Parts: sequence; C-alpha cells; structure tokens
Amino acid sequence: MTGRTAMLMTLLILALGPATWADPTVAAVTHTQFQAVNAAGEQTYNATQKVILDGIALHNPADMLDPTADDTITAMYNISGQWQLFFQGEGPDHAGTAVYLGQLYNNLPWIAPDGGYSNAEFIAELARINAPGFSPGDRIRVTGHFLSYKGKNNVNEQHNKAPDHDFTIEVLERGVGVPRPEWVGLDELKDADDKFIFDPTRATGPEYHQARLIKLQDLFLVNPQDWAPNATLTLTDGVRTIPLKLGRGNGIYRGSNNLVEPFDVIAILDQDSTNLKEGYRLYVMNYDGNGHVLACREHRHADRPGDTDLDGIVDFLDLARLAADWLQP
Repeated sequence: MTGRTAMLMTLLILALGPATWADPTVAAVTHTQFQAVNAAGEQTYNATQKVILDGIALHNPADMLDPTADDTITAMYNISGQWQLFFQGEGPDHAGTAVYLGQLYNNLPWIAPDGGYSNAEFIAELARINAPGFSPGDRIRVTGHFLSYKGKNNVNEQHNKAPDHDFTIEVLERGVGVPRPEWVGLDELKDADDKFIFDPTRATGPEYHQARLIKLQDLFLVNPQDWAPNATLTLTDGVRTIPLKLGRGNGIYRGSNNLVEPFDVIAILDQDSTNLKEGYRLYVMNYDGNGHVLACREHRHADRPGDTDLDGIVDFLDLARLAADWLQP
C-alpha cells in the first residue's frame, strides 16, 4: 500500500466513523433493562447495538397483524404485510417486549431505495422467522437490533432489509405454558381523574405491566356496536376507561360480541402513542366465544387456578405437584 493510498484509507475511516467498520455489539439483557424509560417516557437502553432476550411467547403472530405480502402499496405511512410477537420475561424480570417485522416503509424512503421488501423477499423473511415453529407458551430467545416506537422498545430489523439486520428467534423449550395472567384493577392503571398513571421507575402503573399478560374484572363495553376485527373499542368499570384493541383471530372474525356484561378480560397491555406517558391499551388477539371472559383460548387455560404446571390442563400431574407440597412450610 502506497503512502497516498494509506492516507486516503485513513481519511475514509475518519469520515465514515468506527461504527461502520465494527461488528455490532450484542449482549443478553432482561426485558426490564431493555424497557427502561426516563421521566419523559423515552427509552434509555443504549448499552449495545443488539440484544438477546429470553421469555415466553404469548400469542400467535398472525392473530395480531396481517402478514399478507402486498408490495403495491405506495401511500405515505402505509405498511402492507406485518408480523408482530409479544413475549414476556419470567420470575423477577417483570416486563415484556414486542418483536416486529414490516414489509414496506414508504414513510422512510431513506432506508432503502425501494422502501422495503418485495413480495417474494417478505415471504422468504416470514418463512425464516417462523421456521422454529414456536407456539404460545414456548420459551424462546430473540436476538436482534431494536428501535423505540410509541412508548416501547421493539426488536426489529430497524427498517433495513440487509441480512446483517435480520433478527432471529430460537425455541429454548416447548410447552412451558402461557404465563398466568396477573389480576390488575383499572385503578392500578388510571387515577381518579381517568388519567393513566405514569411511573418512570416502572414499579407501578401501566409501565409495570406493559407488554405482559394481565386480567381485569367486571368491565363493560362502551361501544359494543363497533365490535369487528382490528377495531378499537372502549372498556369501563363504571368510573375509569381503557381502550381495547381487537386482533384478527378467527373467533373475532367469525363471531359477534356475545359477552354478558360485566365480563372479565385477559389481554396484553400495549402502548401505542406519540405521547410517551399515555396511549396504553388492552390487546386481545382472539376470542373463543365463551360469553364471560374476553380472551384467547390459550390465555383462558393459563388462568385456571388448579393448573399448577401451567400447561393449560388440570390433570393428575397437577394433583401430584399439589400432593408433593402438601403441608410443606
């Protein structure tokens, strides 16, 4: 290498910056660390460029967003095929995370010349991320880049279809069981003025329960006539209100609202707002038509008190576990 060439290479490195030449850093973190926020509600995690997160898959991604590829959409802010999965931490890791993939990003034209994936490319990406064959209740490991969006850190490909931005999903253990939903009162999420409680320490309020499975009791629909796939409704306990986002599961498509009020709701607590201290909502992906609890079938199974091993069935294995602990201090 000549002196002139070496000088040009040095100038190029200085111009591009060291991050261009270095491999992205990656570390295993908890959901709690990853979802940390400041007093303004902004995500604060920046220790690495990629993260490794373990947790329990909560739902079928296709029950949440429509993954159908369509590369003909060109309108600003429209995204065609989409895929999203929530999974939550275990034990003291009281938080959860969403993993997201979108086909087109026409509102971000600087990311890629064509704005995203072609139909064939997106279908190939879906096949890749779904290849492990995970199900709700499986313990999974997600590794990838991330971006904050409307109140939460999401693992994604940062709207960049280059292979080095792919995220990966591994199944660590199948059939662990969907986590039992935590009982939460609306008064734990909103104050007496019906305003969301924002706690930047994430020790209380919606931030404490965000991206996790919760259960609320004795609620009414304010606008039951709006029941439809992908609809946003409003729930109330008679004093406070909270938005309810319906998914696109078969039970919501096939059936109308047959809930006998008041009813219980088992849902994932989501946040979707540019006001990072607001915008929390309940997300129900599917409904089995039971008439009393608005929930996915697998979430209702996890709510059975006698299901000690959380496999969705109360059986002799549960009795054996109970007998082994009988009268134990």
